[in-house]
Formats: sequence, structure tokens, C-alpha cells
Amino acid sequence: MSDAFNSSWFAEKLSDRTIRGIALETSALIRAGAIPVGAKLPPIRDLAFALGVSPATISEAWSELRRQKIVTGRGRNGSWVSGDRFIAKPERLASSGHYGADVLDLTMAVPDSKLLPPLAEALHHGASVYQLNSYERSRIIPELREVVLERWPYEPEALLVTNGGYNAVYIALRALVAPGSAVAVEHPTAMRLLDILEDLGVKILPVDCDRDGPLPHTLLETMKERPAAFIFQPRLHSVTGRTVSAARIEALGDVLAGTRTLIIEDDGIADISAAPSTSLGRRFPDRTIHILSYSKTLGPDLRIAVLSSSATIVEQIQSYRAFSAGWTSRILQGAAAWLLRDPATWRMIAEARVIYKNRRDRLAGALQERGIDIGDGDGLSLWVPVASEPFAMVTLAARNIAVQPGSKFFVSTPNHIRVATSMLTDRYEEVADAIALAHVL
Repeated sequence: MSDAFNSSWFAEKLSDRTIRGIALETSALIRAGAIPVGAKLPPIRDLAFALGVSPATISEAWSELRRQKIVTGRGRNGSWVSGDRFIAKPERLASSGHYGADVLDLTMAVPDSKLLPPLAEALHHGASVYQLNSYERSRIIPELREVVLERWPYEPEALLVTNGGYNAVYIALRALVAPGSAVAVEHPTAMRLLDILEDLGVKILPVDCDRDGPLPHTLLETMKERPAAFIFQPRLHSVTGRTVSAARIEALGDVLAGTRTLIIEDDGIADISAAPSTSLGRRFPDRTIHILSYSKTLGPDLRIAVLSSSATIVEQIQSYRAFSAGWTSRILQGAAAWLLRDPATWRMIAEARVIYKNRRDRLAGALQERGIDIGDGDGLSLWVPVASEPFAMVTLAARNIAVQPGSKFFVSTPNHIRVATSMLTDRYEEVADAIALAHVL
């Protein structure tokens, strides 16, 4: 490390000794060019001594700079300046590489647009809903509320429409969870959810899962750190394709019964799952936030999700939301209500469910024939174990097949790959052969 940027130099430049102050002033020095890209930062203990603060204070300040993507590294190798511009973006959602035009892209576990209901009539209806173009910040239009409640897994005190499922998670966390808090989350989980949690600056507490859902004993272990929230998918897991059993839901509720932890349920796959909707809101209506996204069933451009909770919590979320989009388009709400009342919509959803399962099962079956057991499941993807994630990614890329690395869905490296099956209509044997090669070193 150059003497130009040792602990004494930092002690002269940094006047604010708080976590936030150290992070802000160091960031300003980097942006101004006083500390160049590539410069190594002093050891945490040395800098803490020079500033008269605890090593934990420096560690937290450096963590904030890592979240801003201007500092890299940790542990024995130290930290160094890796950039001078803060670009806020969801890192896990970013592409894993640049693939050719002829690649078989199995990275996106998204609905097949051919299996989504047509929107023309629904949007026509939405354009004539009550109070169209009003600036009143209504939480949900009456006709959507009525049709949503017919299938809701419990009787909620309040509902709120949001601009999609992840928007619901984002505004709920921003409104209710302070940066620096601990949040328990099932492991693996959706990569966008991890992006949101990392952006919020919370401590992520992984809760391991098995075939029936999050493990109660692992959740109990996280309770020692008093997490502000526990986030899980209460029906069909979007990554693994496993369905949470009724017994597991009850067991998780038993763990949470003696706590004040918020329960955030993210039902993002919705009725693509054959399992009935369920919620811990029946037991804990005062602190459960149940989120149902309609993007996978009605279409992503409707940009509609509905959340339920206590009136107090919904009011807190709506109050935070007033900083940006005060309400979700009534046109889109009306269109969603029309679709949910139309029997043809439910027939299409049922047909899509069968087709998605067939596509998933065909690849899972081909892998089973090659000695790779995925197990039964539903949804839009397969969660495939491999001996080495980097080896698997390179092996598949060499055969012009793109998938997602499992590490995007984990805090650690799980040695899995996520293979999207929702758009896979043929080439099952070819894909299975390639995965079999990637499965072992």
C-alpha cells in the first residue's frame, strides 16, 4: 500500500467519525480524484486506531462503499478503490455474459406470451373505470377489490394495489424496515429480492429449505438476531419449483408465534401453481404482508400486484409510496378486474399451468435418465445441482446454452444452476446432454 493513503492520511482528511460520515467523506475523496481508482485502503484496525473509533465502525463504512460499487474486497486481502462513480443497479439481475444471436437462452424464467390472455377488451374496460384520471390516491378500485377477495387466502383488514410484485416488496421493506436491520429470507430465493435487500443495506439471514419449504429449525436460529422481517414464498418457490406443505406453513407459524417479526409472503408465481393459495395472515393478520403478483398469469405489462395486511401497515406503506407513484393506474386495475371475472382467463391460466409443467417435466425427465434427480415440482424453471458452478456455466456456454448461475439466488455459492423451462418447447435431449456434461468435473 502506498504511504500516500495510509491511516494517518485518512485521519487528516476525515472529520466525521460516524459510520455515515466516514463513508460519505471517503466517497467524496474518491469522486474528487483525491484517492485514485486502484488505491488500496488501509487495514481496518489501523484506520480505526487512527480515527479513534471501533473496527466495526470502519467495517460498516466500507460495507456502505461496497454497496455503492466504489470499493471492492474484504477480509485478509483488504479493500481497494474499484470505481469513482456510484451506479445504483440490481447487480444480480444483470446478464451473466454476452451471448451470440443463436444462443439457446434459458436464463429468463418468464411467462410465454402466447399463454397469456389477450388484453384488448380488458384495457377497453379499464379505460372507463370509476374516477378515471382522478388525483385521489386510492389504494384499490372497488371492482378489483371485490374480485380479488373471492380468492384471497384469508380475510384481510386492508388491501393495496402496487406496480408489480417486486414493487410491493420494495416499498414494504422501505416503509417498514430500517437500513442495518436483520432480515431472514429463505435460501435460495429470487435474485431480485436479494438485490432489493442488498440495496436496502440490511443484514441477510439465510433460512435453508428442503422439499417442503423453509426449515423451521433454521428460521428459529435466525430469531436469535431478532430479524425485522422474514420473507418467503408461501406457495410455489420460483427458483426450486417446490411447493410449501400445509404442515410446514404451520410449523413456520409456530416459530414466529413468539416474535414481533414482520412476515412478508411473496406469491410471485400465483396460479401457475396447482396448489391452493395459503397465508400466515390467518394466524398473524396484524403483521403479515401477503403479496400476490398477477404478472405471470395476466401479463407483465399489466404491472399489477395486490398486497394485504393490517390497516396500520398498509397505511405506512401507502405513506411511503406517496414519495413517488401515489397509486397504480386505474386503467390497469380495471383491466385486471375484467380479466379476473372472465371465465376464459381462468381457462387460459389452467391450460398454461399444464403446458409449463409439461415443459419442466420433460427436461427433468431427460435429466433423470442421465442420473440427475431434480424431483417433482411446478413452475417455470429447474434448480440443478452441479459439482462446480463456474465449470457448469462455461461448459454450457461452450455448447451455446445460457443459464443462470445459482449464486445469483444465494448469499453464498451453492453449486447449482437455474435453468428456465417456460419457453423451452424442444431440444430437451440436447439440453440434458449438455447439463449432464456440466454436472460433473
